[in-house]
Amino acid sequence: MPHQPFALPAIALLSAVLWTTEPATAAPPPPAVDALMSKALPNLPGQEVLMLTVTYPPGGADPVHRHDAHGFIYVLEGSIVMGVKGGKEVTLKPGETFYEGPADLHTVGRNASTTKPAKFLVFLVKKQGVDAVLPPN
Repeated sequence: MPHQPFALPAIALLSAVLWTTEPATAAPPPPAVDALMSKALPNLPGQEVLMLTVTYPPGGADPVHRHDAHGFIYVLEGSIVMGVKGGKEVTLKPGETFYEGPADLHTVGRNASTTKPAKFLVFLVKKQGVDAVLPPN
């Protein structure tokens, strides 16, 4: 499926939000984020689904962030470590899932491996017009 043109601003913003909050020294490699589709949900006025793939390079990680969305994660390749504030870190392998709620602060998101990439699928059910990734505050 070709990438949709609507995704370019969202991807640029995602990268900017994720990586401008980290110190310039010793930052882990950033993930590659590809938007697959965005679809308004007519039966849920003001809501949309955004579907992405995220690929962590070896040793890759996200800084702390939030989504203000229901986030459903499905691991495709490799192994990832996920966690939200107040919850336990979990290590996920292909076929395993993770959920983040709109009030959750995503405190841990990283590749469990320093030698192999990891890839996962993300479905976000979010408010239309609200950025997919938000700073932690």
